[in-house]
Parts: sequence; C-alpha cells; structure tokens
Amino acid sequence: MSKLRILVIDDEYDVRNIVAGILTSKKAGYDVVQAANGIEGLELAQKQPFDHIISDIYMQPEDGLQFLKKAKEAGVSANIIMMSGQADIDMALEAIKIGACDFIFKPVVSDHLLFVLRRAEEKTGLLKENAFLRAEVHKKYSFHNIVAKSFQIKRIFEVIQRVADYKTTVLITGESGTGKELVAKAIHFNSIRAKAPFVPINCGGIPENLLESELFGYVKGAFTDAVKAKKGLFEEAHKGTLFLDELGDMPLSLQVKLLRVLQEEEVRPLGDTRCIKVDVRIVAATAKDLAQEVSKGNFREDLFYRINVLSIVIPPLRDRKEDIPLLVDHFIERYNFRLKKKVEGVSPEVMHLFLEYKWPGNIRELENAIERAMVYSDTPIIQARDLPPQIRAGFGVESAPPISALEGSVFSIKKSSKMLERELIIKALDETKGNKTKASQLLEISLPALLYKMKDYGLTAKT
Repeated sequence: MSKLRILVIDDEYDVRNIVAGILTSKKAGYDVVQAANGIEGLELAQKQPFDHIISDIYMQPEDGLQFLKKAKEAGVSANIIMMSGQADIDMALEAIKIGACDFIFKPVVSDHLLFVLRRAEEKTGLLKENAFLRAEVHKKYSFHNIVAKSFQIKRIFEVIQRVADYKTTVLITGESGTGKELVAKAIHFNSIRAKAPFVPINCGGIPENLLESELFGYVKGAFTDAVKAKKGLFEEAHKGTLFLDELGDMPLSLQVKLLRVLQEEEVRPLGDTRCIKVDVRIVAATAKDLAQEVSKGNFREDLFYRINVLSIVIPPLRDRKEDIPLLVDHFIERYNFRLKKKVEGVSPEVMHLFLEYKWPGNIRELENAIERAMVYSDTPIIQARDLPPQIRAGFGVESAPPISALEGSVFSIKKSSKMLERELIIKALDETKGNKTKASQLLEISLPALLYKMKDYGLTAKT
C-alpha cells in the first residue's frame, strides 16, 4: 500500500525538519516533501499530487494565507492544514473560511499533529464514499447503461427523460416482476427531485388502519398506541417522490383521502385539526387493469383519471426476448461479484431454453434462475442441469425432459439410458433439496447405489 504524501511549507529550516521527522517516523509513516516558502510550495502542489499540505502562516515573501488562496484558486485538492507560532484565533478562523481544513499552533506536538491528519483523512474518506454512493445511485438509475435493446424499453426511457422534471402523476402498469419500481426510481433519480427522498410503500401489503397512519401520520394521542407524534410518508417525501406500489389494492376508504391529497396538495395527520402542505410527486404502479377495477366498483373512477395522467406500460419479458441475452450477461456479472464466482456464460442449450420459456415471473424470475444456476454450477459455463426444473422442462414444472433434449445425435440405448438416469437423479435431488436419502427413495434405489451413481456422473448434493 503506497504511503500518503505530505507537503510541508515553512521558511524556517529547523521547523520543517522537525515536522518532517514526526511525519516520516515509523509511527506515522508518511512520505514528505519540503518547500521553503509559499511560492515554491504552490509550484510543487500544482506539479504533483499530495494528500495533505501543512503550511506556516507567517512566511516571506508571501504569507500562508496568500498561498492558501492561490492553492484553492488553482484547484489543489489536498487537505491544507495551517500552522502558526502565534495564538491568533482570528487568523485561524480566516484560514478556515478561505478553505483550510484545520489549524494547529507551534510548537508542533507529535500526537496532536497526527490526530489532526487522521481526522482530515477520515473526513476525506467519508466525502469520497458519499461521492461514490451518489455516482452509483446515478449510474444505477441513469439511462447510459440500460440492460435492454428492445424498442419497447428504449421507448419507455425516452418517455421518462421527457417527463422526469415535471410534477405530473405517473401510472406504471405491468405484470409482477417486470421492474415497475426500477422505472419509478429512474423517474425520480433523473429529475430535479433526485436529491430529495424517494419513498416507496406497498399499498397491498399493509392493513387498512396501518396504511392510513403510514401515509398521513398521526399526532400524539390519536389512538391508544400513539404515544408520540409520527410523520406520514407524504411528509417524509416532501420535495421528493412518493411511490405507491400496488395502488389497485388500496381500500376504497383511503382512495377518497388520496384523491383529496392530490387535489389540495395537503395532508391531515390522524387526530389533528390542521392540514399540512406537501410538495410531492406521485408515481403509482399496479399489476391490475385499473379500468376494469373501476368497472367492477373496486377503484374510484375520479381517482383513476387523476392518477392516470401519464401512463407507462412495461411489457412482459416474453414479449421482448431480444433483451434476454443482455439480461443474462448482466445478472452473471452481478452474481459473479456477489457470490465470488467466475462463471463465463451459459451453454447454447440453456440460452435456447431461456428464449423458449414464457417467464411468468418476468425479469425477477430470470434473475433468480441465474442466481440459482450459479450456486449450483461447478463449471465456467452454466448447463441445463443447473437450471430450475420448470425451465428445464420447458413449459411446466411437472413435465419430464423430452427425449429430444438428449445431448447430440445419440441413438445408443445404453448411452441414452445413462443420460436419462443422470437427469432423473438431478430431478430427484432437486425435488428433495439435496437430501440424498429421500432422493434414493424417490428413485427406488439404495442410498449406496445413489452415492455411487452420483460419483460416476460427477454430481454433487447441490445439483
């Protein structure tokens, strides 16, 4: 690991050497460069990178504050720590105001100097981590690396880019697992509201009485367990986005209150007499056909028209199969990192099965299938035997693999029997979740015979 580099600037030779000695000691372990004045120090700081700069204030021909101003103007990124032999608090405050990260007094005390440097490094580390996380969030929800090439998805992202900055309510529809929440996040993180909260809630996963208090909040004493006031999610999402997932499952009684919030842009916490103004962008999602729900009387017509200002329909994976190879590569890369694996891809047979399968669980099911296959796989290329049974079967969980699925043009009954036997063992182990005793019972063979055959076919319990 390379040493951190520090530039020490002081017009007193002895002081520079003392500070350099502290910094290069075994306890500190820094790499130090010295400069005799601010002009020389600025030239060095512009030519080579430093992690820290320690500069005296009272120097000739230019003082430390002049150096500090010029360094900041020149874009020097190092932490700059000023030092002085005079206990001048006003000077210290001025240095901090210009851009110094800290201020120390002479004579320099070893432990204090190292403490100041460590504190500066921790602050720098946090700033870098925050910048990295912001960049990751932006990358995750930006459109520069979309895992899709289908016209339908590219069209959706074109729509998102056009509407992201408007407060217009958006309704996202699509089957379960198609990525409705990802689209909602894409809308939020590519809008002017990106720095404000994105607050999601599943309207179908919370009982009605709790859902109301979650959305609108309550005051102390509003009900038996309300021992203190609580903000609702509308308030939490102020200036940001509230994502109402599974909106079609929201009870009718709450639909009335939601409509009022959308119209008046204010909420009233439970038990309160006052209303609170909120600035919230609403993005809703549902797997249901809300127009049909309206005709059935399960969803308010006025709320439907208020929500359905701009509609985005996400097609199921089976209708955009050209995206499957890209998604497969994307998930393999993701789980190689998470599982510490080195899977290179899938076999042609696996890709054929993926393209033929109907994917009732959509992208979520594909991701789960890839993760499962990578856990099971003991080769760099995922094979059909590593896939969940319902995908291996082609169309249904209960159907057995067809003879046409046997590898190659095999006509030998002896060879075909072995291949079929291997497939049956894999299926039995799948069915019993790797329990070899139960698998042997399903196969109607002894446990020792199963263990022998597994070894012969190169199978493991995880298969």
